[in-house]
Formats: sequence, C-alpha cells, structure tokens
Amino acid sequence: MKILIIPRILEERATAYAHILAESLSQKGHEPGIATRRLPVGSPDDDNPAPLFSRTHPPDLVIIIGGDGTILLAIQQMPVQVPVLGINCGEVGFLADIEPEEITGFFETLQGNLSTEQRMRISIFIDGVCVGTALNEALIVTDRPAKMLRLLVTIDDVLAESFRADGLIISTPTGSTAYAMSAGGPILDPRVEGFLMIPLAPFMLSNRPHLIHSDRRLSIRLINPKPVKLVLDGQVSIPIDHEAVIDVKKALEPALFVNTGKNFFIKCNEKLRHL
Repeated sequence: MKILIIPRILEERATAYAHILAESLSQKGHEPGIATRRLPVGSPDDDNPAPLFSRTHPPDLVIIIGGDGTILLAIQQMPVQVPVLGINCGEVGFLADIEPEEITGFFETLQGNLSTEQRMRISIFIDGVCVGTALNEALIVTDRPAKMLRLLVTIDDVLAESFRADGLIISTPTGSTAYAMSAGGPILDPRVEGFLMIPLAPFMLSNRPHLIHSDRRLSIRLINPKPVKLVLDGQVSIPIDHEAVIDVKKALEPALFVNTGKNFFIKCNEKLRHL
C-alpha cells in the first residue's frame, strides 16, 4: 500500500513519530513517504509550489499526525480525495480516530481493502465563482469586532430568513461537533446530508439554527456596509464584498475517512467529557 504521512506543522514530536511510523510500515511491506513541505495556510492566493501528491498517481492512504486543524488543512490541499486516517496528536481530536499507541494494532488487523466512511463537504461560491471547500464549516463575519451583519437567506429562491447577527456559520454534519456546537448548534450524525445554519449572537431571539437538506439551493445575500470575510474550516480567510451573494452547495467529492470501527456517538460521549 502506498502511504503518505503528514505530520503536524512545526511539531517536533509529530515529525519524530512520523519517521518511526514510516519505518514500521515499511517493515510490514507498505510504501510510506513523509510530506516534505509545509501546508500553506491563509488565503487561496498564498504560494503553493506543489500539491501534496499527484492527481494522476495519488497514494492509497494518507495518515495525518496531529489535531483536527492539521486534518482539515490537509484535506483542503488534496488534489483528489483519498482515504484519510488521523492519529491524534492534538487535544480533543474529533476527526482523529486513532491514538498513537493504537496504530500498530490497527495495521496488524487490517485485511484487504480499506473500509471508508464518506463525509459530506461544502463548496462555497461568491457571486457565482467557487472560492473553496470546507469539511467543517464556512464562517461569515465582519472584520470589525462588535459590529453586526445583516444577511438575507433564500432557500430554493424563496426568502426564508433575515438575520442581524455577529456572524453566520454554515456547517456540515461533520462540523456540528466543532464551532457550530460552541455556537449552540445540535450534534448531527455525520451520515446526515444537510447544511446546518447557525447565527452568531443574533439580534432577534427568534433567529434559530436551521438544518437544510443538501439538495436545496441555499443562498446568502449580504446587506452590509462594513468589511466582511469568509473563513473556511478556520484555515482560509477570504475578503468579500459587502453586497456579495454567497451560494452553498454540496461538494462533488466527499472526504473519505478510514473506518476504524469506532462508533461516532460513543466517541462523542468520550471526547466531550474532556471539554
């Protein structure tokens, strides 16, 4: 099996463990390689000299050593989606299913093809142009603290909601255990196909979270004189015009996570106890 290992950025412990893991996988007959470049963070215009791997010759598996941020960033930088296995080297780690001490046992019991679970991603369009994808969430917020946004939300071309709030989160079911949960949203089964829309500190108490099926056309129009930015998965920040139209669609390619046999709801119960 051809395996690409991506250690957490600027984390000596993760880098050292990556080399140990590569040696162990090589002894088991796999073909491991370690990512040699820093994952770019910031705007889509940042220098990106080379993709993580070739689109035409992708690895069979990507192992990411780090926390959820490293996993989200790596998935954003993949030219095509391949199975991902996260080894937790962060804090809570909802996306990292394996602890470092469990990885040897996992590969010893691995037989045949990898079983994967699809996780829906969202594609974000600004005035008709796709600006990126997100596995967790897209955040619309002002550049100026303590200033409210006004947003009009249409679903299937029908005005569904008018928000005055500090910001708006459009989350996937996977992202429901991230920023969306901190903002008061529900925890969703990752198998659900939908957009979770949550206003941040809404002016009207009647403005509540919405769960919208991914087949529907979700559009957000900004009506705001203040500078606004769009943040994807907490990794990429994009300035947008104060009267832009933002469309949210289900991404063509879902993220692929290796099925480690761990139940999502048991994992939530265990990890949330530490928060």
